[in-house]
Amino acid sequence: MGDKAHTHPGAAGRATAADHPTSVRNVVLVGHSGSGKTTLVEALALTAGAVNRAGRVEDGGCVSDYDDMEHRQQRSVQLSLVPVEWDGIKINLLDTPGYADFVGELRAGLRAADAALFVVSASDGVDGPTRMLWEECAAVGMPRAIVVTHLEAARADFEEMTRICAEAFGGEDPDAVLPLYLPLHGPPAPDGHAPVTGLVGLLSRKLFDYASGERVASEPGEADLPQLDEARSMLIEGIISESEDETLMERYLGGEQVDVKTLVEDLERAVARGVFFPVLAAAPAAEGARQGLGTVELLELITRGFPTPLERAAPRVTTPEGAERELRMCDPEDSLVAEVVKTSSDPYVGRISMVRVFSGTLRADQTVHVSGHGLTDRGHEDHDVDERIGALSTPFGKQQRPVTHVIAGDLACVAKLTRAETGDTLSAKEDPLLMAPWDMPDPLLPLAIEAHSKPDEDKLSQGLARLVAEDPTMRLEHNQDTHQVVLWCLGEAHADVALERLRGRYGVQVDVVPHRVPLRETFGGPAAGRGRHVKQSGGHGQYAICEIEVEPLPGGSGIEFVDKVVGGAVPRQFVPSVEKGVRAQAAKGVAAGHPLIDVRVTLRDGKAHSVDSSDAAFQTAGALALREAAAEARIHLLEPVAEVSVLVGDDYVGAVMSDLSGRRGRVLGTEQTSGGRTLIRAEVPEIEIGRYAVDLRSLSHGTARFDRRYARHEPMPAQVADRMREEVRAAS
Repeated sequence: MGDKAHTHPGAAGRATAADHPTSVRNVVLVGHSGSGKTTLVEALALTAGAVNRAGRVEDGGCVSDYDDMEHRQQRSVQLSLVPVEWDGIKINLLDTPGYADFVGELRAGLRAADAALFVVSASDGVDGPTRMLWEECAAVGMPRAIVVTHLEAARADFEEMTRICAEAFGGEDPDAVLPLYLPLHGPPAPDGHAPVTGLVGLLSRKLFDYASGERVASEPGEADLPQLDEARSMLIEGIISESEDETLMERYLGGEQVDVKTLVEDLERAVARGVFFPVLAAAPAAEGARQGLGTVELLELITRGFPTPLERAAPRVTTPEGAERELRMCDPEDSLVAEVVKTSSDPYVGRISMVRVFSGTLRADQTVHVSGHGLTDRGHEDHDVDERIGALSTPFGKQQRPVTHVIAGDLACVAKLTRAETGDTLSAKEDPLLMAPWDMPDPLLPLAIEAHSKPDEDKLSQGLARLVAEDPTMRLEHNQDTHQVVLWCLGEAHADVALERLRGRYGVQVDVVPHRVPLRETFGGPAAGRGRHVKQSGGHGQYAICEIEVEPLPGGSGIEFVDKVVGGAVPRQFVPSVEKGVRAQAAKGVAAGHPLIDVRVTLRDGKAHSVDSSDAAFQTAGALALREAAAEARIHLLEPVAEVSVLVGDDYVGAVMSDLSGRRGRVLGTEQTSGGRTLIRAEVPEIEIGRYAVDLRSLSHGTARFDRRYARHEPMPAQVADRMREEVRAAS
């Protein structure tokens, strides 16, 4: 950030293992899909000398979107780690997907990083989800900077984009979002657009020309000075206002010239503290060039302005029993605490775990304790085991470069941890510890699947287990009511990736089938039934007769069985048999094949035979009696109702409430929250919100989120129930 005139790539550029936390920077790149994050990572790797041409290592592979699936989908779908080196500092660049369906990968990147680069496109602006993510980073005090890309677009305007960023991210202090450099435009093209060929440093007042493919420093021309001086004054005032020296502003306003070195030091401290957010411009290198526009400036900002891991507060850890433990801040000599931030599978290596070491030192061939977080509600097995660390490496595209150890503050990959899953804690075998997991969104889009063939059925269970071990935002459900296997995902793209991974990685072909909501049945009024099971075919026969009355009960009552037989018409030993038969038939349903609930069944009378009556005969008679009662009664279909909470921007409240009403929802109330948002609470039939995760995103332009929980079953409207029965008859 001192505008040093680098004219060649950084030394070596191929980071392996760091030797001290002060020589590490962990930076996550975030921004909406298509903003240019991956292209920027590859441009930084080229400038740092880590690749031989844009985005390529020696074997021709890409450094970030190297997965074949990412090539096919033309977008990032997973977290990628690209380590580079600049001025003796190892920079772990964490490239995250921009699409909302892969927010789990984004949150993993935020967990592993100490600072964030917000990448915004000059042609697209700042969208709602990016603003929400900025607020999320602000809540935890994460240092941030903004990188404007796509300056080559016809309508790109860096100054206007800076103003938009200040408005979107500055909040009550827009002067905390200011550019460090201004773009230098070359001669206009035939279409009138003047390309950006260089940058002017506002503090150093130097011009850096990238037109030749490398950064060349010179003095700005006279025509550039008025604009430069105005922007420079604003930057200096912005830096001074965040300075820890409270006298500096008074001296500056009094006419004192502040030394550039002092300004740079104050700027670096303000950025590291997360109170000043510089705006930079960047563009990929042209074909054959060695440096992309603004990449040197960006690498300087990362190495000099972003915090070291030592400046990050130590994570909260406990023993497996829940007792609090205090760690020294990022100390390589303290107890080992590392976290699995990503899990992936390689067809040749097996399971690969990307880990961030928060304390201690992780060594190859070391035995560590692996603690899971008990995500059994998402299909994850609970686990608390010791495992031996296999090979340690730093990834670079498809390559894995071996290292012997990983110190506190650094990231690396561990091979063949068979039980470790994303979010697990690795700690010393003799001193097991547990980190609190990071927040993950609840997957709310159901994907019901069936094995395509018998060989696929044999492999399905193992493939699904591996899938959810890799992705904590995916939940696996074996629904006991509908007998469906359901993958709960964050959206359609998330579901598509899951299916492709099942096919490509695990060789499991599945068919997607309609997701069924677990319905129930109940009696609409009282009814009576007689069950007669009498068979005489020679030898020992079967004889059982029972008479029952059925009446509806309030919701949530289940099935109540009452014995009111007098005179021993049904012998005592066979009364439980009748109840067993009634309950078995209720579980199967009496009308449309859905379980019967919320009724009282009263056994009134019956007959038995001294020889031919049996437990099995009275079970059958009880089931027959319930079916006969149902045939004479009005049976209601009950549907599950969910209590839904939607957090949405005020601009979309009307549209969301109207949409909920169209889904037969009942709005219970609204509540104003911070940030210009409203919380809407409603009750909606679950059958109407199967695709709500997708529809709400479209309705609110990605700015709303919701959660749901089961409330109760209640009668389905007659016309909807008739349609459901028709569908059942058609399917059968």
